[in-house]
Amino acid sequence: MRILFMGTPDIAAASLQALLDAGHEICAVFTRPDKPVGRKQILTAPPVKQLAVRYGIPVYQPRTLRDGSSDALIQSLAPDIIVVVAYGCIIPPQLLHVARYGCINLHVSLLPKYRGSAPIQWAVLNGDTQTGVTIMQLDEGVDTGDILMVEPVAIDPEMTSGELFDAVSAIGAKTLAAALPKIAAGELHPQKQDEALATKAPPLSKELARFSFAEPAAHIHNWVRGMNPWPMAFFEYGGKKIKVCASRLAENPDRAAPGTVLALKPLTVACGEGAVTLESVTPEGGKPMTGTAWAAGRRLKAGDSL
Repeated sequence: MRILFMGTPDIAAASLQALLDAGHEICAVFTRPDKPVGRKQILTAPPVKQLAVRYGIPVYQPRTLRDGSSDALIQSLAPDIIVVVAYGCIIPPQLLHVARYGCINLHVSLLPKYRGSAPIQWAVLNGDTQTGVTIMQLDEGVDTGDILMVEPVAIDPEMTSGELFDAVSAIGAKTLAAALPKIAAGELHPQKQDEALATKAPPLSKELARFSFAEPAAHIHNWVRGMNPWPMAFFEYGGKKIKVCASRLAENPDRAAPGTVLALKPLTVACGEGAVTLESVTPEGGKPMTGTAWAAGRRLKAGDSL
């Protein structure tokens, strides 16, 4: 199948690689413009561009598709299908039916649950035990198109968003590659999404990452997992942010008040319900360390309050 691929980050690169490995013809790639990365702000090509260049695939990087400046080019490429994976640009209505099989999108949730830009993170934040990937037909809405194919993905109770991202990227790429021959053969039948079941997955923010020990331990643990690798869950102590990189659930048998230090080795803190062990933390302006080492540096003792 002759494919026009639109995508930008690592998850899109994994999908593009899967399509190449399956022997599909990639007539061109559309991706976001190069951008400065890191402290030195080095201009860096997105992962999809880097992969396309290695394979000698033509790459286009318009800042937008909405102005129609790329319409003639896309029509001239004459793709059988347009595949979109985390592109970062809105596909305007006039491009949705340029290709024979239209535009399809890989979305990393079981739609209509978690429409939006952070479906992986919100699945972890909410303590879900399962998510998945959806291949859908793009329409003019945001993640509202007809569903073509789904594949569930289990979420381990200790898994971080970063770890789930890696798992979903691999499964999503495999599912996308499997869907294309079925689309060409007419074997997939579009199913409307149930709007009554739709939920949102808005972007994360640094402020959203804050938690309080007054909240249940399960919520805090999910927050630590879901905010990792960015922006990292945190609490405040002594006017400073203390990021928590890893945690696990613990017991609070005596029902100590939220924030009470129950133990130091490892650092265990009472919560609104239960308790949580802070396995790894990063103090504001400092380096990652164990919770025990941080507590020792603050001269904390059992019974103190955070």
